[in-house]
Parts: sequence; C-alpha cells; structure tokens
Amino acid sequence: MNEELFSKIESFQNLLIDFATGGDWNEEIYSKTRKELLANEIISREVPDFIKTTRTAEQFWHFIKQVSSNYAGRRMFLWDSFSELLNIAEKNTSTPGENSISEKLKSINEIYIKQEWDKALKRKTTDPEGAITTSRTLIETVCKHILENKKIEYSDNLDLPKLYKLTAKQLNLAPDQHTEKIFKQILNGCQSVVEGLGGIRNKLSDSHGKGIAKTKPSERHAELAVNLAGAMTLFLFESSKK
Repeated sequence: MNEELFSKIESFQNLLIDFATGGDWNEEIYSKTRKELLANEIISREVPDFIKTTRTAEQFWHFIKQVSSNYAGRRMFLWDSFSELLNIAEKNTSTPGENSISEKLKSINEIYIKQEWDKALKRKTTDPEGAITTSRTLIETVCKHILENKKIEYSDNLDLPKLYKLTAKQLNLAPDQHTEKIFKQILNGCQSVVEGLGGIRNKLSDSHGKGIAKTKPSERHAELAVNLAGAMTLFLFESSKK
C-alpha cells in the first residue's frame, strides 16, 4: 500500500464529509489538498469530476447540497466517490526507482513519452496485460522521438529490436561500437532487455487475441516490464542529449 497517498485521500474524503454534514469550511486546506490530488500522477485521472469542477469549498458546498438533502445521503455519495481512489492507493506500490524516473521524465517536452510512462504506472497493479503493452510502446515511442529529432529515417514496419538497434547506433550505444569488454557487456544487456520487452509483450500482453490456455501475467510481470522500460527510456533520452 502507498500509505502516504492513502492517508491523503482518506483525509480529504473525511474533510469533505465534515463540510457536507454541517462542519466548518477550511478553504486553505480544501484548495491545497485538492491541487495535490489532481497533480498526483497515480490517481489524477480517477479523481471524481466534482472535485475537478468545484475549485473552492464554497462551490463544493453548493454542489453537495444538490446531491442529497440529508447527511446520510451525502456521506454515502462521498464514500462511493472516493472508493476507487482508495483502492488504487491500497494496491499501489511505487518504488524509489519509479519515483526517480517520474521526476526526470517531467522535464521531457515530448508529451507522448510522459503519457505512456504514466499509463504504464497506472496499469501495473490493476491491468498487468495493459501495463506490459504500454511498456513496449514506451520504448518504441522514445526511439522514434530520438530518430526524428536526429532526422534519421526509419520504416514504420520496423519491429522493436530493429528500431532500438537503429537508435542505439545513432547514440553510440551499439555493442559493436565499443571495444571495452564491460561496456560491450552492459550494452548487450540493454539490447537483450529491449528484445525481452518485445517478447513478453507478445506472450503476456493484451495486444493479441487469447486462446483458452493463454498465460495471464501477474502484477510482478507487469512490475518488471514497467521498471525495465522506464529505466531504458530514461537511459536513451539522457544519452540523446549528449
């Protein structure tokens, strides 16, 4: 469980219940916590619409009065509205590595790279198959971004391993561009990671139809795919700036 996030969501839920059932308004706390939840990459897309549109505690008060004329109805509405957010926080287990990658990817102007990373993080616990598909797409996106910035033509039909090899060559990251044994070993490992992501995507993701005996990925498979894709994306992007 992401205890910090869970506590923040639960505290905001309780604050709104207090507002909705005759308690005093606290405009500063309402505004501050609302902004924090909307800015959180893990849950921002699942924040209830009424939170997005009621920018002040007073606006929330006028909204909740229309939801129900009695306190019990308002409590039930708010409990239901926050249920999914609390479930996400309860299942979320972000790692220090993921947090570091997220912070650094914020500086990237290419919005599609950030979107794919955010999507992968969101799906890893609730939709492992989707997370694996998105992890593969993340690597493909950053490779195409780099090649296009360097004015290098590529075929849209290139599979991921070939697309990566073309990108790596432009960045002097191809194993055969180095003579030092340890660098060749590391760069061969990077190449294997990308090939593996393509393979696990074909085997376990939601990108193909499933037979009766189709293997279903678990959360640990998605965790592995997401973290590997995130690390490789950051490595490629940082290398492209050299």
